[in-house]
Amino acid sequence: MICAPARYLVFFQYFGTRYSGVMETRSDQALVGVQNYLEEAAQKLRPSAPIKFHISSRTDTGVHALANAAHLDIQRAPGKAAFTGKQLVQGLNYHLRPEPIRILSAQRVPSTFHARFCALSRTYLYRLLLGCAHYSQIPVFEQDLCWAPAGGPLDIPAMREAAKFLLGTHDFSTFRSLNSESAFQSPVRTLLQLEIQPSPGFLSHHYEHRCGGWSGLWWPWARGSWPLTTSKSCWRQRMPGLSPLTPWPRPRGCS
Repeated sequence: MICAPARYLVFFQYFGTRYSGVMETRSDQALVGVQNYLEEAAQKLRPSAPIKFHISSRTDTGVHALANAAHLDIQRAPGKAAFTGKQLVQGLNYHLRPEPIRILSAQRVPSTFHARFCALSRTYLYRLLLGCAHYSQIPVFEQDLCWAPAGGPLDIPAMREAAKFLLGTHDFSTFRSLNSESAFQSPVRTLLQLEIQPSPGFLSHHYEHRCGGWSGLWWPWARGSWPLTTSKSCWRQRMPGLSPLTPWPRPRGCS
């Protein structure tokens, strides 16, 4: 007798510099997606049917994620018990080595759960490094983790004032690229919160030599309710007791 496949919700993180984004791509491309590696690792668990990761939130080339989410169904051979969450985390992480991709947690969920369509919102973090005149001045532990725009200091009060116009529900048609999926996706989104805050960089208290004129890093970040994506509270109402995490993907440039 063949049992129904077990569905799992997994949270995972990755350092996105070497990937074309999170979504699956053709394997013959120079850069492939994080999903390619996730599914390759899952197949090494010897399921009786191919495994597909359904990812909650897309990220682009070079973007990192602290805690993205996905669901997957695993059908095991007759007589084999379903994986526990701990077994799945350990097995996937073993086969993901040495890629900078890690499974943070996994747990069984109902077969009706969908990581994309059950999500309510997601959070982005944009980090700007100010005061470096040349790429070579960026501290090594900040490379690929921030955008260093040319020019002088930013007018933070003016940016905060302008950010108020982005709050609420708007049609973002002019901000998106045209592709085969555009016609099927609504450009209307609701931005719940946007904050622009100064912050020190990683290991800033250890720096002996700093770029002329900068005293730290600006971390402009936005938290918004974007349908079909991920947030700290995305499944709390639908699945009581779940411990949610938040993806903070970082783009190469600031939007």
